[in-house]
Amino acid sequence: MENATLFMEFFGTKTPVLKVLDFLIDNEAFDHSKSDIARGAGISRATLFNIWKVIERNGVVVATREVGRARMYKLNKKNPIVKKFMELDDVIANHCAPRAENEMLITV
Repeated sequence: MENATLFMEFFGTKTPVLKVLDFLIDNEAFDHSKSDIARGAGISRATLFNIWKVIERNGVVVATREVGRARMYKLNKKNPIVKKFMELDDVIANHCAPRAENEMLITV
């Protein structure tokens, strides 16, 4: 994950759980396998498997379907904590938008 999102830039830390949450928020419309989530979050599968119990126990994801042997997961938008993180992501984006817009105008 070379290009940090505003969410990750704001927190200034790149813990695996935040990386997964950031990936799922940015791709909330789709369901993903664990391999897709690890790849998209920029972490190893081993790291994902180490933190997966925390993610499931806190209701961050819900299982949606099975494709072959892979179970697919989606961000649990009904979870109040997830809702707040999504709101926070929107606030960060709105706060940083004018600065990003100015930077784009300067570089063009």
